[in-house]
Order: sequence, then structure tokens, then C-alpha cells
Amino acid sequence: MERDRITVAFGELLNIMERLRSECPWDMKQTNESLRKLTIEETYELADAIIEDDSDAICKELGDLMLHIVFYSKIGSEKGAFDIGDVFEGINRKLVYRHPHVFGNREVADASEVEENWEQLKLNESDTYKPVLSGVPASLPALVKANRIQEKVRGVGFDWEKKEQVWEKVSEEFNELIEELKSGDKSRIESEFGDLLFSVINAARLYEIDPETALERTNRKFIKRFNFLEEQTIMRGQSLHDMSLDQMNTIWEEAKKFE
Repeated sequence: MERDRITVAFGELLNIMERLRSECPWDMKQTNESLRKLTIEETYELADAIIEDDSDAICKELGDLMLHIVFYSKIGSEKGAFDIGDVFEGINRKLVYRHPHVFGNREVADASEVEENWEQLKLNESDTYKPVLSGVPASLPALVKANRIQEKVRGVGFDWEKKEQVWEKVSEEFNELIEELKSGDKSRIESEFGDLLFSVINAARLYEIDPETALERTNRKFIKRFNFLEEQTIMRGQSLHDMSLDQMNTIWEEAKKFE
């Protein structure tokens, strides 16, 4: 059976980790702190594979992340803090509790209501009050953090009644930035740039666009077009430094035709 194959494969991974922690000098010296930066790197590699829609790469990167989960769990077990079983039992309990529309009697109208219930149930899990935004990791990249903040507050009803209303906010922040540019005050200009970016990210969320993915796709598109521009200038015996912007734009338009 498929589940038997999965169980055997996971058991083998646990056995491999046991040997690595007792026989491999590199694995033996690793700690939560030393693994942290590697885990972040692996997560970004998975994100790259997802953007490329490369199934083989996604499978590989998921394996790398699974190794890290097992690694952290092994370290936790050695400290007597928790083991991989605790990890699975914990996430199982959380998923059942936060999906009462699946495992209980609650009814929901749509995915939006599921998200609102999720945030409310999350707040109810602790006996002590926790601020709504306390669960947003401080170390998240600013763009991702902004999107997560907006998702969090939406879960408790702090959101536009109609998504089209956000464009008034975007326009307002843009106009405030234009006005502040006249002042020459870098600190205030920076603040207005931040407000404008935050409102644009909010618009992306409301239109169900992931801003991080959208920006990364644009980054890659720009890199591809600029590489074409650079290659073409070399082939023509020219130098970018000696070309006018109009000349560059002509080749840039050619690059767009090949997409």
C-alpha cells in the first residue's frame, strides 16, 4: 500500500538521522542556531522551485526541508524537550481544532470565513491575551511581513468592505509622497514611500495576488530582458556605457518580443 511505502521511507529517514548524529562529525556538532540559516536558504530554494513550477526541484527541496524538520526534532529529543512524535501530534491537534467546519459542526460560507475562524481560534488557544500581530515573525522580509500583517488583521475584521476601496488609499498615499518629495526631507519621504508600498501590497492581497511572487516574477523578467540587451550590444560590438537610453530601449523592446 502507498501509506506503507511512505511509513517505511520516513522510518528510514529517522534511522539515517540517528546514525548521522552519532557517527558524522559535521552532523554531530550542529545546533538549532547553526541550522537556522541553512533552513532559511532551503526555504528560499523551495520558493524558487515553486516559482519555476519545477516538480522535480520541488520534490527535492521538500526533501531537504523534511531533513531539517527531522534534524531539529532529533536535537529536541536529545535535550529531552520534544521528539518528532510530539511535532506530529501537535500539528494534528492544531489542524483538527482550527478546522471545526471539517472535524466539528461549524458551517462556513467560503474560504474567507475559514481564515477569519482560524485567526479567532488561534487567539482562543492561550489562557493569556496575545496581541493579534504577535504571531508575525520579526525576521520576515519586509514585503512578506507587510502582507502577513494585513492577512492577520483581516482575520479579525479590520479590512475594506469592498476591495475597490483600496485604490483610494493607494492614490492618497501616492499624492502624499509627491507632496513630501518637495520638502527634501529624506526621513519623511522614506516614510511616505513605506506607506505607499504598504498600500500597494494591501491591494495585491485584496485581489488575491501574492506580492512577493509577483515582484519576483518581475525581477526575473527584468533580468532576462537586461541579459538580452547586454548580449545584443556585445554581438553588435557596442558598449552599454556608450549607448543612449533610446538605443537601449529599442533592443529592450526586441527582448519583449521573445517572451
